Amino acid sequence: MPKATVLAACIIFISVEAAANATDSFYVNPGSPAAQWVKQNSESPLSTKIQTSIASVPSAQWLTGTSQATDKLTDIISQYVGAADKAHKPPILVAYNLPGRDCSGGASAGGAANAVEYRDWIDRFINGIGDKPALVILEPDALADSECLTLPKRDERLELFNYAVSGFKQRAPLAEVYLDAGNSGWKPTATMAGYLNAAGVRNARGFALNVSNFYNLDQFRSYGDAINAKLSADYGYAKAMVIDTSRYGNGATPGDWCNPPGLNT
Repeated sequence: MPKATVLAACIIFISVEAAANATDSFYVNPGSPAAQWVKQNSESPLSTKIQTSIASVPSAQWLTGTSQATDKLTDIISQYVGAADKAHKPPILVAYNLPGRDCSGGASAGGAANAVEYRDWIDRFINGIGDKPALVILEPDALADSECLTLPKRDERLELFNYAVSGFKQRAPLAEVYLDAGNSGWKPTATMAGYLNAAGVRNARGFALNVSNFYNLDQFRSYGDAINAKLSADYGYAKAMVIDTSRYGNGATPGDWCNPPGLNT
């Protein structure tokens, strides 16, 4: 069975606990929001705790289409992955800009205006990574959420996934790309395996789980293993998976997704 890597996440960034020594494995952004907070609030009694538990932990840089100007995207990513390369630590990046983003929930609505705009945006993203190593989480929620789209728009979304995966493979060969596969309480494993295959996961490193949810780790290991079992049985291959764990704690009431009480994280 392919290896499962464990990630940990926050709304703004993904903190990482991969393998045994995450802090030795991935890039720590010295300009992260947490690091900036510590710098600006050095006298706060919380500063030491935030420095240790958040600012010093590897985190993912989210690229959304609105958080960075598109015409500067390639340079921004190039500088970021370049700094990580100099530190000999691969960075984690999240691409989150598909048209019709979060079409069922709406809390994170937005994304590129159309397919042409998205292709231009993801091309700039890929070109920014170039020949440097990186771990990329591709479009959180987009596959699990695709049923809120019309059939033509659903097909377009799958085509854009394939376009992105192909572009990373050709022009950013050291990037390890993981297609987001939602959470264990969202889609049946057979459905998600079908979506992943149609989206081009065969040509990616694998799939990602639990970017913004609170199911527990055992549930996600089982769900990911079941997805791989379906991929293997139906399509003849299985893939690596990454699991975001920072929100899960002891799990939460089903349906809670925004800092529910009683978690032991």
